[in-house]
Amino acid sequence: MSVSVVRYMRKKRLGIASSPNIYLLKQAAGTSKIYDLDALANDIEMAGSLSKEDILHVMKSFVRSIRNVLKEGNKVRVDGLGIFYITLTCPGVEVEKDCTIKNISRVNLRFKVASTLRLVNDSLATTRSAPNNVEFVLKTETAATGDNTGGTTPPDPTNPGGDEDDPNG
Repeated sequence: MSVSVVRYMRKKRLGIASSPNIYLLKQAAGTSKIYDLDALANDIEMAGSLSKEDILHVMKSFVRSIRNVLKEGNKVRVDGLGIFYITLTCPGVEVEKDCTIKNISRVNLRFKVASTLRLVNDSLATTRSAPNNVEFVLKTETAATGDNTGGTTPPDPTNPGGDEDDPNG
């Protein structure tokens, strides 16, 4: 399966009106789905010998355990996936005694992807159809005259949300 992308135009330097326009690519709206634990459990159940209920229990326990480890300031490495860790945002102050934990304005959850999971553009990859290759397709609109305008395909009026209801594609 391939990922649909569309062209869009913006200023090269944002906020500067005299900046030249450039074209970029982004994933086409409405083409991605959100998988929840239930959908993942269904996929895992089909591939393995565990029941969906057992899988859901393990996955919820996994998430709870990760949260507890992160709350202690530790990092979590999930083999084949990456490392989860926290960072914080704190504005600088000039006086040492003014630098307190109350200055922490935000705590962020970060993720560093494992090298075994890094995805690559299939059109640039040296090994075609490798497991981590992503195939991208430029979504274009075909006018009645058959011209390729480079726009996006209009939505299907019979299915306005696309296939978003089916997480398994």
